[in-house]
Amino acid sequence: MPKYRIALMPGDGIGNDVMDAAQIVLDKIALDAEYVHADIGWEFWRTEGDALPQRTVDLLKGCTCALFGAITSKPKDEAEAELIPELRGKGLVYRSPIVRLRQLFDLYVNLRPCKAYPGNPLNYRDDIDLVIFRENTEGLYSGVEFHPVPQAVREVLEAHSPAMARFADVAEEDLAISCRIFTRRGCRRIVRRAFEYAQAHGYSTVTVVEKPNVIRETSGLMVREARRIAADFPDVELWETNVDAQVMWLVKNPQDYSVLVTSNMFGDIVSDLAAQLVGGLGFASSGNIGDDFAIFEPTHGSAPKYAGQYKVNPMAMLLAVKLMLDWLGEREKAQALESAIAGVIAEGKVRTYDMGGSSTTLEVAQAVAERL
Repeated sequence: MPKYRIALMPGDGIGNDVMDAAQIVLDKIALDAEYVHADIGWEFWRTEGDALPQRTVDLLKGCTCALFGAITSKPKDEAEAELIPELRGKGLVYRSPIVRLRQLFDLYVNLRPCKAYPGNPLNYRDDIDLVIFRENTEGLYSGVEFHPVPQAVREVLEAHSPAMARFADVAEEDLAISCRIFTRRGCRRIVRRAFEYAQAHGYSTVTVVEKPNVIRETSGLMVREARRIAADFPDVELWETNVDAQVMWLVKNPQDYSVLVTSNMFGDIVSDLAAQLVGGLGFASSGNIGDDFAIFEPTHGSAPKYAGQYKVNPMAMLLAVKLMLDWLGEREKAQALESAIAGVIAEGKVRTYDMGGSSTTLEVAQAVAERL
């Protein structure tokens, strides 16, 4: 019986292209694993009313971890319009399947390494080595939203927050509310994982990125918990920044930062900016990690106009495989894969169009596999 059971979830568009690239590398690595396909994506929303079918959730419960490709997401009205006729008007609401997976499996860490590999012509600088820890299950992505706002909800808010008086004359249908929900537990565990990672990998600082001077209660809770946890890690210095200043400083002095930790939406924004500093989303891998399960993915979208053309950069997906190997404890295989990726980038002979080359997605994967 194989040591690992790993679900492969290609998803939509170029998710299928980069998953094919990943399988070339996985075959060469020869991990002791069984790979199983799992249904996820827009076609299942369109024909079944659920982009994350229950059969996929059940399958994942029997797996060690999963690799995920990319997903198509559209606004509420567009999503309903694309349902097959039999499913329209039944009150079905599209929700991002990857967000649901993070919450269903409590994958509270979103790990986003952003490392500049020498020889990449897209690097902003060659000395960037950032690791972002984004809280993955709370914040503005909690899914607690209202439009129109029920009268009972409105009355409670007006009773407990004087700031709601500004909106007293706004009609029900003209008011929308999204809740930014933080818990002490959520703040503590993401910050602790960031400090543990910094200590284990030799990083000297952890920067908590929030906005407590304006978003006092939620950002304030995160910063207070970070200060408490920092006391347990005397060898790692805690820095505190406001998110707006932080994105400016990442452009100005990205080499000054190492591990950053922040909440869900801020982390989404900061990590995409950091990804561009090291070549763009074609190099941006991500791990959605809980205490006993994880899903690894590139962070780019499904890019439907490129689907099936095998022209997109697969490095983000291959780096996601590297993150998966690290998480599985397969350190030697992970290091070998990263070295192969770095070697292909440095050599510069096999490059996709975004790097100024003409190689295909699968040719890049094959070049990495040959170096293994």
